[in-house]
Amino acid sequence: MNSNTLDFNKNEDVMRQALSQLRTRFDKIALGGGKKAIEKQKEKNKLTPRERIAYLIDEGSSFIELGAFAGYEMYEDQGGCPAGGTVGGIGYVSGRQCIIVANDQTVKAGAWFPITGKKNLRLQEIAMENHLPVVYLVDSAGVFLPMQDEIFPDKEHFGRIFRNNARMSALGITQIAAVMGPCVAGGAYLPIMSDETLMVEGNGSIFLAGPYLVKAAIGEDIDAETLGGAITHTEMSGIADYRFKTEQECLDQVKKIMSRLGAPTASPFDRIAPKAPAKSAEDLYGIFPADATKPYDMTNIIECIVDNGSFEQFKEDYGKTILCGYARIEGWAVGVVANQRKVVKSRKGEMQMGGVIYNDSADKAARFIMNCNQKKIPLVFLQDVTGFMVGSRSEHAGIIKDGAKLVNAVANSVVPKITIIVGNSYGAGNYAMCGKAYDPRFIYAWPTARIAVMGGEQAAKTLLQIQVGALKAKGQEIDPAEEKKLLDEIKGRYDRQTSPYYAAARLWVDAIIDPADTRRVIAEGLHAASQNPIIEDFKTGVFQV
Repeated sequence: MNSNTLDFNKNEDVMRQALSQLRTRFDKIALGGGKKAIEKQKEKNKLTPRERIAYLIDEGSSFIELGAFAGYEMYEDQGGCPAGGTVGGIGYVSGRQCIIVANDQTVKAGAWFPITGKKNLRLQEIAMENHLPVVYLVDSAGVFLPMQDEIFPDKEHFGRIFRNNARMSALGITQIAAVMGPCVAGGAYLPIMSDETLMVEGNGSIFLAGPYLVKAAIGEDIDAETLGGAITHTEMSGIADYRFKTEQECLDQVKKIMSRLGAPTASPFDRIAPKAPAKSAEDLYGIFPADATKPYDMTNIIECIVDNGSFEQFKEDYGKTILCGYARIEGWAVGVVANQRKVVKSRKGEMQMGGVIYNDSADKAARFIMNCNQKKIPLVFLQDVTGFMVGSRSEHAGIIKDGAKLVNAVANSVVPKITIIVGNSYGAGNYAMCGKAYDPRFIYAWPTARIAVMGGEQAAKTLLQIQVGALKAKGQEIDPAEEKKLLDEIKGRYDRQTSPYYAAARLWVDAIIDPADTRRVIAEGLHAASQNPIIEDFKTGVFQV
């Protein structure tokens, strides 16, 4: 698309407005529990979690924050839980890529909400899948008691964190815990199950039961520092390995520890010298349509992301509603699987709707994914899909069989998968194009993403028909004005649930990103994936041909 056209300029304006809204919402989240809570931190000579991370990571390096919108507009009756009460992501410490997890003490004293547990488990999952070292910056009061039943006892709840500590240790993944505030009750196991434990005098404390509970349980009067402070645990219990006067000194020691780690095993994935893309990253703003129903050529999106001249299509003239091809991103070899959103002509001369998966496109994509697994080439999925084609012709041609073949290939894929949801992500198309349920190493969404069983308009009309039918069955009539009001209410509610913010709040995606950052986050994901050289044998099991 020409950057001087009216459509390009209109698209760019809409995207920039969406990015402005994204930044405004993030800035509010970055305040954590608010300015007053931050001031209280400062009075104790404590940094905020983002300040700690900024000090820890290498100067000039990037930090990709994951789960910033976790808990967004959730728990409003409890005062909210910005970023899930934890700041985490991928950064570089002493030149080594790692996962950093920092409790936010300004949010309910760093207490764990259900979404906090889910976010921490996701960060640990990323560390385990990619064999990345983990740095925990601990400052938490433990489980949020009013919601203990939703965070404490189940398989994917709080206790799973410590199970993962043990598993990562067995896998040889380095874990470092810097205790900069309270570390209470079950949470006390996290630093002790890490490889090395550092504590800050005066603020850091570790104990199974705090002074109030000790008093209630056994009648003993004791202060927090004597019970479980840095001096106690470095001189008496031997639980902690180092203690420091300031947080900065503590973080400097973390840097020293990281600088001594052995080099990761050589990557099994191919990489050469990178080339800049053929098109500017910011061209994405104008290329992607403001109207989610409007067609566009996905190859233009791809050319803004991959190395110049590297994209080579696989079966270009077959199954045209999915683009498959080999490419390079920052020099890394990748296989790209992307929904083609423009209207295309099939091999039989029929016009096919863009963004819809047809029999031939499902067949092609499944074969391509198998090829990439055979060659040990990581996969990048670019989602803008409205689902599989429906109707008698598709059903009779076996669309379910071909769709199942694609889902089978995605599910059994053993090479790293990275998913970017640029637009629609509806129905089984979400699954076939490697949605969250199919274990992508990383999954990101543009502000234009929409995730649901079906589009808002179709869903609202379907739900309206059901409700109107139920009323008529009771002998009630509904006038057109009331019917329209009901339709608008249903659509409004449904549209809120399809928003990328709704998805990010529940960690269906790892982050909402600026489209211009797409190439960078994919490249960082590929670098992370390269740290784990173990690739299983690819097996698809049984499927219908």
